[in-house]
Amino acid sequence: MNLAVPPRHCLLLGAGFSRNWGGWLATEAFEYLLGHPEVDEPIRQLLWKHRRGAGFEGALGELQEQRMRGGDAVVEGRLHILENALGQMFSDMDRGFANREFEFQNDVENSVHRFLGLFNVIFTLNQDLLLERHYLNNNVTLSDHPKGRWSGWEIVGMRKRPSRDTGFTIPGAENIGIWTPSGDLVIRERTQPYIKLHGSSNWRDEHDRRIWVMGSNKRAALGHNPLLTRLHELFRESLSSGATRLMIIGYSFSDEHINEIILSAAEHGQLQIFIVDPLGVGILDKNSTNAIYTEHELIQRLRPWIIGASRRPLSEIFGRDFVEHQKLMNFFPSNWQPRRRDWPRI
Repeated sequence: MNLAVPPRHCLLLGAGFSRNWGGWLATEAFEYLLGHPEVDEPIRQLLWKHRRGAGFEGALGELQEQRMRGGDAVVEGRLHILENALGQMFSDMDRGFANREFEFQNDVENSVHRFLGLFNVIFTLNQDLLLERHYLNNNVTLSDHPKGRWSGWEIVGMRKRPSRDTGFTIPGAENIGIWTPSGDLVIRERTQPYIKLHGSSNWRDEHDRRIWVMGSNKRAALGHNPLLTRLHELFRESLSSGATRLMIIGYSFSDEHINEIILSAAEHGQLQIFIVDPLGVGILDKNSTNAIYTEHELIQRLRPWIIGASRRPLSEIFGRDFVEHQKLMNFFPSNWQPRRRDWPRI
């Protein structure tokens, strides 16, 4: 790869990112739904049916499929209950985020805010509001590099619905509320783009319906939503436009459509990938627990473009683990990194 021209630095976040601040993973969401007071016995049985497969998304996907095939009022009612329970789950999660400190220590140079500000674009598969609550504010302009690159941030394709409430806003809640499509799906030069590929728990369309992709058949759901389809096209374009470095944090590589975009960009472009996950590069090896082992296609095809990985949680990397933090920061040009005094080589 010719790095004479600085590569674009892109970030892709999965549920494992929010887990560092107490966000729930898919298995924990399954268990949350089992205990939700509105989830009745037929829905519980459906959840158990899919536990060892796609989990709660498998149950949701089955109800969505039944509705598409002309399901009756019973199916519609169960789907409504399950979606409402998921909405409550995200509200409960956000309540937890509101009471958590975002930074793991007080050194600005080694902060999560500064790290996030280094990326040309942030993509996420998460539908929670962690970054809306703790990052999408003045931190973007304070932490970017080179200095002055960002004049602010933008949730691409969306705008906040005007609120009837006036007066005092709770600090950290400025961007919490209902967001609706803006019709403007352009990535601008001076604002850091934040792109939610699967929609969000607080997005609504003109009919006040949720804009999110959940369930076991995400590809079909995307095909019915032009906004989310275009956001996926922006993801593909960002990874395929010249030299690009992609850091992936907390994504389990379980979404076939997202995997295809990454594989295509790697095999037909100039993509380099760094993975942050408790399994390291092992997250790509979906056959690792098979009795008769054969290397999974993902790790076979992506191996040439993997430039590193970290297995440690962000609480350590951005806490006091300076060794791992330096490894992570080597993803960026040296002049973007925090100043450090010279140290003799051993």
